[in-house]
Amino acid sequence: MIAIETTALSRRRLLGAGLLGAGMMAAPRWALAAPAPSFPAIEKMLTDYVDGGKLAGAVASVGFGQAPPTFLARGRQSLDAPTPIGADSLFRIYSMTKPITGMAAMILVDEGKLRLDQPLSDILPKFKAMQVLKDAGGPLDQVEAAKTPITIRNLLTHTAGLGYHIIQKGPIQQAYMAAGLVPAAATRLPIPGLSGGKVLPSLAAFADALAAMPLVYQPGTKWSYSVGLDLMGRVIEVVSGMPFDRFVMERIVGPCGMGETGFAVAPALKDRLTSNYGVLDGALLPLDPARNSIFLDPPPYPFGGAGLVSSPRDYDRFLQMLVGFGKLGTRRVMSESAVRMGTSNLLPAGVPGPDGSGFGAGGRVGLGESAGVYGWGGAAGTIAFADLKRGIRAGFYTQYMPSDAYPIHAAFPVAVRSDLAAMAGKLAA
Repeated sequence: MIAIETTALSRRRLLGAGLLGAGMMAAPRWALAAPAPSFPAIEKMLTDYVDGGKLAGAVASVGFGQAPPTFLARGRQSLDAPTPIGADSLFRIYSMTKPITGMAAMILVDEGKLRLDQPLSDILPKFKAMQVLKDAGGPLDQVEAAKTPITIRNLLTHTAGLGYHIIQKGPIQQAYMAAGLVPAAATRLPIPGLSGGKVLPSLAAFADALAAMPLVYQPGTKWSYSVGLDLMGRVIEVVSGMPFDRFVMERIVGPCGMGETGFAVAPALKDRLTSNYGVLDGALLPLDPARNSIFLDPPPYPFGGAGLVSSPRDYDRFLQMLVGFGKLGTRRVMSESAVRMGTSNLLPAGVPGPDGSGFGAGGRVGLGESAGVYGWGGAAGTIAFADLKRGIRAGFYTQYMPSDAYPIHAAFPVAVRSDLAAMAGKLAA
């Protein structure tokens, strides 16, 4: 049975929430009371994946405006434990950390401490005279000078020309791994490619090692998934004068009431941590068991691109803040202008984002009929987005790797649109 945690919604609230995607019709303004929302497409997705043995458990959330969300859950936190999965279970959100880091940067831009088109070398001088590989997969000694400086905009939008060990191939990938430029944690188990290797002691050391590497592409010329948001963590701590993780906690996580979100799992919360699984030939194999997770210990430094553990309830509060244009209930977390800028298309002119979309501060931005949508997914199957134009927020939380073993990142937004379309149709009937 799918566990559902919800609150009653009025038709007026649904109307105020608006629409997500194409093919949906607004309900008539004269509509009065409405039943609690139902989400058959999302429920089917949960049932198919969990009952089909593809996932140990999963949680979905959908919220409208500033109203409390509906949570739908099925399965367990771990295959070897009876604890039901739910809205307060803890998940490795990996790259869903990036939008939080992006918004932290936007706070500093809004306060005049950073500028979008400011050269990175103003803050980190070692990035002043960068070299660029002539061939992205070629020899490291075949380089040319960077034609333009890396900017803050470039870091936020993956257009700085930086690499990523999970993306690059050839010599540059090996150089990143040998230098410890692997800003993520996956497991304590001796699994090739996921454990071991050099570990850098701080964000400062990470930034210095990265500055010594050639860029993969000329800055500002190509969207290429990168460690840009991890480097942004170092920028934030230099500009703000406080450790990056403290800035995130004091300026975003704390004000949003995300008390169970952090760069490590607090001892008192360890029983809520889910297990992460590797998908191999259709079977789920323990990759990072909850009882011995690498996330039970503090990381060597906070990974701004992939380091947070959060719950569906906590992350929904971050999305709710975005939908509220910086306000969560009566509390102002960010300025409206900072949220609007960070969720807008910040890509350099003429540079397309992933799959032709736009890209903002650490997250994909919808264009055309999808304008107003901002969000991103994580390496362990999680995905979340906020539709600021229509006042809708949604997320899907589970734990498996690699994320492309199942099409959840693409399927969940489709399920959300299907359910909202059906809901609007019932209201219009």
